[in-house]
Amino acid sequence: MFQGETAITVDDKGRLTIPTSYRDLVVGACANRLVIAYNPFEIGCLWIFPHDEWEKVRDQVNALPSVKAVHRALQMKLVGAAAMVEPDGAARVLLPASQRAAAGIEKKAVLLGMGNKFELWSEQAHLAKIRQTIGEDDISDDMTELRL
Repeated sequence: MFQGETAITVDDKGRLTIPTSYRDLVVGACANRLVIAYNPFEIGCLWIFPHDEWEKVRDQVNALPSVKAVHRALQMKLVGAAAMVEPDGAARVLLPASQRAAAGIEKKAVLLGMGNKFELWSEQAHLAKIRQTIGEDDISDDMTELRL
């Protein structure tokens, strides 16, 4: 569904404009309803889900037994801090200030289409992640089957 990398600017009010190439996909995938949540695995990144996709993730995460601290942490970051947003007439969405601050997202950011969701990276975190290489010791068994 979503793929590609787009450099974006967050305006002074904390809004990002959905790139033109994604607008029809967003309308079709979720009737313009999006959910913003913390990425629990990467620093400097927020996840933006189409609402229908978000409901699947939310239900899986909420089904985890909350007696484990790691489950509660995942539930807090994905469900507890989730923000429902709808693009305005100019295709802008307001990023919650607390999420922007926690991810270090300021004026410049990078939006990545990652199939079923977007990742919104701070410019610095994205650059650091892109500059990392995957070493031989990092290759999983699943990756050995890829023909790149």
